[in-house]
Amino acid sequence: MRMKGTKSLALAAIVGFMSLLTLSCYAAGAKLSSLPAQLDDLAPEEQHAKASRLVTSILAKYHYIMQEKDSGVALDDALSARVLEHYFKILDPNRIFFSAKNVEPYQQYQKSFDDFLIRGDLSLAYNIYEIFRHRWLGRYAYAIDLLDTKFDFTKDESIQLDRDGVAWAGSEHELEAFWRKKVKSDLLNLLLAGKEEDEAKDVLRKRYQRAIKRMEQTHSEDVFQEYMNAFAKTLDPHTNYFSPRNYENFNIDMKLSLEGIGAVLNIEDEHTKIVKLVPGGPASKTKQLHPGDKIVGVAQGSDEMVDVIGWRLDDVVDLIRGKKGSTVRLEILGAKAGAAGKTKIVAIVRDQVKLEEQAAKSKLIELDVDGKSRSVGVIDIPKFYRNFAARSQSSSDYRSVTHDVKKLISELKEQNIEGLIIDLRNNGGGALSEASALTGLFIDKGPVVQIRGASGRVQVEYDTDKGVFYNGPLVVLVNGFSASASEIFAAAIQDYGRGIVVGSPTFGKGTVQTIEDLNNYAQAQKPFGQVKFTTAKFYRINGGSTQNKGVIPDIEFPSFYAQDEYGESALDYAMPWDHMRKLTYRPVGDLSVAAQSLLKQHEDRIEGDQEFQFIIEDIDALKARKNAPLSLNMEQRKKLRNDDDVRRLERENYRRKLEGLKPYASLEDFQAVEEEQDSEDVAEQAANEEEEKPDPFVDEAARILFDFVDMNKPKSSLAKN
Repeated sequence: MRMKGTKSLALAAIVGFMSLLTLSCYAAGAKLSSLPAQLDDLAPEEQHAKASRLVTSILAKYHYIMQEKDSGVALDDALSARVLEHYFKILDPNRIFFSAKNVEPYQQYQKSFDDFLIRGDLSLAYNIYEIFRHRWLGRYAYAIDLLDTKFDFTKDESIQLDRDGVAWAGSEHELEAFWRKKVKSDLLNLLLAGKEEDEAKDVLRKRYQRAIKRMEQTHSEDVFQEYMNAFAKTLDPHTNYFSPRNYENFNIDMKLSLEGIGAVLNIEDEHTKIVKLVPGGPASKTKQLHPGDKIVGVAQGSDEMVDVIGWRLDDVVDLIRGKKGSTVRLEILGAKAGAAGKTKIVAIVRDQVKLEEQAAKSKLIELDVDGKSRSVGVIDIPKFYRNFAARSQSSSDYRSVTHDVKKLISELKEQNIEGLIIDLRNNGGGALSEASALTGLFIDKGPVVQIRGASGRVQVEYDTDKGVFYNGPLVVLVNGFSASASEIFAAAIQDYGRGIVVGSPTFGKGTVQTIEDLNNYAQAQKPFGQVKFTTAKFYRINGGSTQNKGVIPDIEFPSFYAQDEYGESALDYAMPWDHMRKLTYRPVGDLSVAAQSLLKQHEDRIEGDQEFQFIIEDIDALKARKNAPLSLNMEQRKKLRNDDDVRRLERENYRRKLEGLKPYASLEDFQAVEEEQDSEDVAEQAANEEEEKPDPFVDEAARILFDFVDMNKPKSSLAKN
């Protein structure tokens, strides 16, 4: 939409109106003594207008969805409205700073942001951020003032923390009511963690002051990056603009893997959340951390724990990093625990992640089946790796996942396994060429995956090696964090009818990205930054995409990580699933009938499997709590925690009886042991981590494989392979 000449007058009017609203927020919510000092105005830097035009031009010309004929997405008024909506969402995702009165005046510009982007006009974007900054400062000043009041924890009231879909507050009074409950909830959490009230209030005062300081330190390029990403992420969630200062955060997993704990982190609301664990890294090896867990505190060695709620991501990362061999302790609020759950302390020795620790590993699983000991081989593949440098030098002995898996299969064959499980859980992908090569170990030859570019050109990856390295019974185990190359391999095995896929639906990332340095397109005194954008999509050989839907297992296991909450489909503006032409290929067999029979046997079995029933109970409880308001009554919260402790005690005693151990006599005894374990030194924890822990999912995958073997015994000699 083309702007009229009255734009600047209208914008000036909005600025004045919003300034009055901001002052009213301060006056109603906070004492003047709590307000920050005068702030310098944020304004675009010289290079930002040109960078905006460059980003807009590149994405409009080369992004996959902008080139796709039937996508319905173009740089027009409809996209403009999405950019404005998403900008507000990026700034205030929980709608706890802006009110409806703050947002409403900007709706007249819904159809103007496409023009702003093309021209490099950043005035309105910076104005919105300026209002947001003052709202943020006012709210946290109000929160600090609330700490001087006395809270009544006997009152029966609650707070809704999951604010997805909540409308903008209709008044300042409504926002103040929420913030009063938020401060009360923050205080209650610390009291339940064992802090005295004065100490807890001091922790919160520092936390809120830190939030104010963080906003006061906002730079112009921070604002520019937020605005550019409001545009970029309306195309798809994997398209990003990185300012020069923040580009290093894109590679944060590499930095952490080299210098810290080996985890990819991001900020969600006020918390630092673990997005994924680097395979073979110190965090992964603890087996106590999981994607979705939140880091609420960090301590160096035996030093006092530092509350990091509300910190900037780069500040948290700096606290976690340290010298190789040193210890960092993390206070973790588990994803499975929910907002009312207890935190736990995890000690980690900082180290480098070595290729050997990321490599495929094998083990032999022996299970008692109807009184008979049966064995199956399990190969865990954390990522699809390949030494490209050695490969380019024509070395025949270069390191790759396919080469390693071949060796492991040969070793397992010598142990007379009845079948093989390929474990791809939490495997986020890697080298596409290795997904094709690994598939080739289990099929004769043929296509593995299709890649369609933005122009419509299709490239097909083939397995060209004739012959099958392993033709025995095969099960592929996946979960919601199996992504990209993992999905390609699992989909190919499924499409060829080569094996049974079990687990939970995979992540659903079926797109390819590239990074462009904007400085290659123009010159300026200051660098422009980089843009990462989607250029292609993956398609199965049966024509369906792995995008959005992922790979649906033949036999699904219960999971804490629902795809609609943690997968691609949960992300805003995720590109949709679609399909293209089916390739010509020769399936090994049709396992659809066999899968139905195996599913029935699986369902009957887990109905009587207590460990699986524990998992299902916990999933149901977590879902119920997630959507329910959180009580702010002290006794109710204590009862909730006590009920959780009693349930854990009952389960622990159930397992101890099975192992022939004496049950704990009381909850106090059980808690004393847990506290002792939390206080273990790192060496003791590391020793305990080496112990093989029960894995009901692997055990059930093995039992499914045995069912598959028995089903085929009369028809083939696979059981002897």
